[in-house]
Amino acid sequence: MANWESYIKGFKMYLQLEKSLSANSIEAYIRDINKLVQFLEIKNISAQPHEIKLATLREFLRWITELGMSTTSQARILSGTKAFYKYLLLEDIIPTNPAELLESPKLKRKLPEVLSVYEIDAMLAQIDHSKPEGMRNKALIETMFSCGLRVSEAVKLKFTDVSFSDEFVRILGKGNKERLVPIGKTALKAIEIYKTTVRVHIAPKAGHSDTVFLNARGSGISRVMVFYILKDLAKRAGINKTISPHTLRHSFATCLVEAGADLRAVQQMLGHESITTTEIYTHLDREYLHDVIVQFHPRS
Repeated sequence: MANWESYIKGFKMYLQLEKSLSANSIEAYIRDINKLVQFLEIKNISAQPHEIKLATLREFLRWITELGMSTTSQARILSGTKAFYKYLLLEDIIPTNPAELLESPKLKRKLPEVLSVYEIDAMLAQIDHSKPEGMRNKALIETMFSCGLRVSEAVKLKFTDVSFSDEFVRILGKGNKERLVPIGKTALKAIEIYKTTVRVHIAPKAGHSDTVFLNARGSGISRVMVFYILKDLAKRAGINKTISPHTLRHSFATCLVEAGADLRAVQQMLGHESITTTEIYTHLDREYLHDVIVQFHPRS
């Protein structure tokens, strides 16, 4: 498998220099190709990348399916395999691309768990405002729900990114893509109260003087801590749902779509590259859809 190592090394450089992918994305791609190499070794197939046929790649996909991998993992591995063979084709290492006709596994779109406004209010009601972290947690949750932020975006939020006068926040999302998202008055007020009553008494560590949400030691709050804060508040509020920081983002999007917001506007606010990613939030309640038909359709 010596040649595989050199081809994989070249593929890694291609992803770094030509595609400008993040280190995590590149690592994921390389892991996927290494699974293909592992499959060939297990099956005693001593073929080099340019000798692999479509039938072998299909057998590889059947193998990872039999391992019990989810359809999401299968789709990711397929994507990595296709990217690798596209690279080999671009470099004239192979005359034709055997991965071109590989079919993706049908993904079951799992509807995300969402919280109603009443449930979010119930969680906020569990916060102890007499504690310093209470005001921070309220500001954090209000901001995430108001703007539909990813947890990574929330923990990295800076004061210089928040426009109190224009009621917008500037977000640096996935792939360092910048977007402007409106922020509600309730969230802005919570940030202002937290800033003037709690955060002003915390000495920020180096590099965190502009970070909005700090822990008691002056560093930025961690993603794991946000997860625990939400889980604890949901439990104390008696909400029996699978809660994560992403739940607030799902809830933000669902509220907007169900209220009739334009899907492309929601797409822009969420920072989705494709409209199809945003379309998952159109999972309106069947009873609600029935009521809409009864109310507005001329034949009802």
